[in-house]
Amino acid sequence: MKIVSSYKVKIKHYNNIFSGMVDIYRRAVAFFIDVCDKHWQEIQGLTAKKRNNYVEKLTIKTIRNSNVKYDFSMNFHKMPSYLRRAAIQQAIGAYSSYTSNLTNWENSDKNGKKPTLTTIRNIMPTLYKNNCYIRTSTNTCKIKIFHKNDWIWLNIDLREQDVKYIDKNCTLSRELVPTLKKQGKVWFLTFPFEENIKLVAVPTNQKIICAVDLGLNNNAVCSIMQSDGTVVARKFINLATEKDHLQKALNRQKKAQQNGNRKTPIKWQHVNDINTDISRKTAKNIIDFATLHKADTIVFEYLDMKGKKKGSEKQRLHLWRKREIQKLVEHKAHKLGMRISRVNAWNTSRLAYDGSGRVERGDPSARRAGYKIDGVKKCNYSICVFANKKIYNCDLNASYNIGSRYFIREILKSDPVMARLPNETKVFRFGTGTTRTLSTLIRLNAELAA
Repeated sequence: MKIVSSYKVKIKHYNNIFSGMVDIYRRAVAFFIDVCDKHWQEIQGLTAKKRNNYVEKLTIKTIRNSNVKYDFSMNFHKMPSYLRRAAIQQAIGAYSSYTSNLTNWENSDKNGKKPTLTTIRNIMPTLYKNNCYIRTSTNTCKIKIFHKNDWIWLNIDLREQDVKYIDKNCTLSRELVPTLKKQGKVWFLTFPFEENIKLVAVPTNQKIICAVDLGLNNNAVCSIMQSDGTVVARKFINLATEKDHLQKALNRQKKAQQNGNRKTPIKWQHVNDINTDISRKTAKNIIDFATLHKADTIVFEYLDMKGKKKGSEKQRLHLWRKREIQKLVEHKAHKLGMRISRVNAWNTSRLAYDGSGRVERGDPSARRAGYKIDGVKKCNYSICVFANKKIYNCDLNASYNIGSRYFIREILKSDPVMARLPNETKVFRFGTGTTRTLSTLIRLNAELAA
């Protein structure tokens, strides 16, 4: 499979010189979006290459195409051809996305706000080789920019440590065209690298998996499991320091709003930066733990939390970046040759792994006091009580069930379809995908061995 990774390299000595090029590129994209809006009926039925050619025939004046309907060169004199074509592709993609969203909104009985077409977009130009970007040496390159009313070549220096990092990690990868990027007041060149990775196929009875339960109390709980139900290792990932920083940033944001500040973009940016850091560190810890124990597959729950969040924990749910963590882990795992799988999330925390039935969430002492300690309603939902009075960590219990459901599915799907159908009914002793636990896997392996 093909994997694309991107690395950014800091541009030295320059801050504001690229703003003119970025502004022209964004206005060019807005120009082509307006053209697509007027001629989408003719454009939408064409292939990708023919779409670009059709838009160029409408806008680009040449010797053979002198009578154009919209003259692009009137406001964008001497714009590089590859940069112009990148703007056309960006505009066609943006308008196609808008039409798809509009169709989905109309088909859903017009629930929510109607999608709007945005022409001025916060996008950055792609610098194609030889036309807008030339690599002159290891740490230097030339890019074409708009400066003093003309398009000129600018020699730029790249930060040496960034270049060394890329040379160390991407020697066997194919380098694609870079994209200009601005972060704060610093400019970067983002280099994508494409590589072909072969995922190794391992028989089910020899697999070692890392079952991951993502949560709010603990960032993640990981369990290394074998196909017979043996739990080899466990790990609790709880970034307490980062969570404390996030809570303090939220408190500062709350205080600013109480003082009448309706818009506080800098404070919200600080919150998002901390949250992004938590996601990256969580993903790295999961990958390191799976690599340490030579896991073949990392198993997650399929988390689909649509709709409006309610209750006292709704802000934590909104800030919970479960999908970003899974996406980061998936990318890192595929680079290492590991596979990613997802199982049904229903009842993984609600059912006890030992087969004793439903659990009761919360600290027993708090439940005996009516969930109130010193008159304050409290309940530690990271702890659960089994029906046989056993007290266990709820996230760890869920990770066992996640790994078990993966192995049960892998074992049963190897059977013929007609033999597998009775096993998936509610009356069968192995239950359905929403009722299977670690005890189900152990019982299944015992019957197969017999």
